[in-house]
Amino acid sequence: MASLTKLSLSNSNSPAISFSSSLSSSTTSLQWRPSTALPPNPRRKLTRVSAKIREIFMPALSSTMTEGKIVSWSKSEGDVLRKGEAVVVVESDKADMDVETFYDGILAAIVVPEGESAPVGAPIGILAESEEEIEEAKARASQSGSKSEAKIDPPASQATPTVDVPVATPPAPADGGRKGVATPFAKKLAKQHKVELNSVKGTGPFGRITQEDVEKAAGIVKPSLAIASPPAVAAAPPSSAPAKVAGGSAGSFTEIEGSSVVPFTTMQAAVAKNMMESLSVPTFRVGYPVVTDALDALYAKVKKKGVTMSALLAKAAAMALVQHPELNSTCKDGKSFTYNSSINIAVAVAINGGLITPVLQNADKLDLYLLSQKWKELVEKARAKQLQPHEYNSGTFTLSNLGMFGVDRFDAILPPGQGAIMAVGASKPTVVADADGFFSVKNKMLVNVTADHRIIYGADLAAFLQTFSNIIQNPDSLTM
Repeated sequence: MASLTKLSLSNSNSPAISFSSSLSSSTTSLQWRPSTALPPNPRRKLTRVSAKIREIFMPALSSTMTEGKIVSWSKSEGDVLRKGEAVVVVESDKADMDVETFYDGILAAIVVPEGESAPVGAPIGILAESEEEIEEAKARASQSGSKSEAKIDPPASQATPTVDVPVATPPAPADGGRKGVATPFAKKLAKQHKVELNSVKGTGPFGRITQEDVEKAAGIVKPSLAIASPPAVAAAPPSSAPAKVAGGSAGSFTEIEGSSVVPFTTMQAAVAKNMMESLSVPTFRVGYPVVTDALDALYAKVKKKGVTMSALLAKAAAMALVQHPELNSTCKDGKSFTYNSSINIAVAVAINGGLITPVLQNADKLDLYLLSQKWKELVEKARAKQLQPHEYNSGTFTLSNLGMFGVDRFDAILPPGQGAIMAVGASKPTVVADADGFFSVKNKMLVNVTADHRIIYGADLAAFLQTFSNIIQNPDSLTM
């Protein structure tokens, strides 16, 4: 068959035109010619597909992360990588996380070595598709390194040129000054020294009479301050060490000989940033004593099953938040409440070199034993710096327990993005009197709550603490 498919378009005045998937001598074929209406564009080039060289960027592992530190490279230069394979371990502001590659290729060059930091989005490595592009990838890596050094260390010899700009002087009035065109203090001064303003020629803008003009007319001569000219000092070679400030001026600190400066880790820098942000929130604090005899008895029973006191307190706080959702809310824009749909209790944990708050998500819906098991897993991951972002940045209410260290009371700083944080002190024997005047000894702990006063008021916080206290004194509901 000469033609597989043929479609004819015809009318009475034009010959037939055939489109065919294969050409033969019996088929009329179209000869395509360049159109005169659209001349060829000489700038148009054919698209050429070339091998790809890709950059491995520093990822944003959390919403607050601005830079990351390279803990270790899992691969070396020249290693073949597969998509989804871990390449490098990055220290974010909260945890150490494996970073995977999204492409197959060869790790041609490492731009940021172990132990150094890079901002989010900066290239930390170069990936080549084949061996032929390795040299080109290494050249690109050297260019990336030189650019970053140029941004960090600008040449010290480069100085900003000074330009003399002529300043236009306002013309003085021809009439030698007029009454009423004087500064308020000049008028007061003229009245004190009995100087007629009509006789004073103003030297200020647009002939305005100033304090100096009145003093000159009154014959008041101010003592001039003699400024000693600095002695000529021979040019000394530039020194890279900063000059020491003797005595310590305002805003500076006296340098103590032998001191050492240790820069913040990524986590410590993030904590410092969050603490500074918390200063912009108007907070208030309320303390409440809670009797813990019943809770202590329950803890003695469930401790053998792996239940911790932190899990008990988190469960009690979550149950109280169910009845007081305003304490589980947040103010994000300064204009509205945001009532969170889930109760996620963040519990502060001290780890080596910082502080982190693993989150018990939906703490009100989990039973006590499952909650304790989840908490144990989170603590282990936190101390190994292996928490995922959603496991530490999704808290809606924070609990800080220093009672385990014997601290009887303390105030906690409100974390950004939350409405309240609870500080729990140690439970200690306390002498109390009942309604009949009889004395007894009961265990009490002091609970202090710091809250955002824009969305939580004193009565709201007092009601929440009463509910929390009732749950602690009647803890059977915690095991249901």
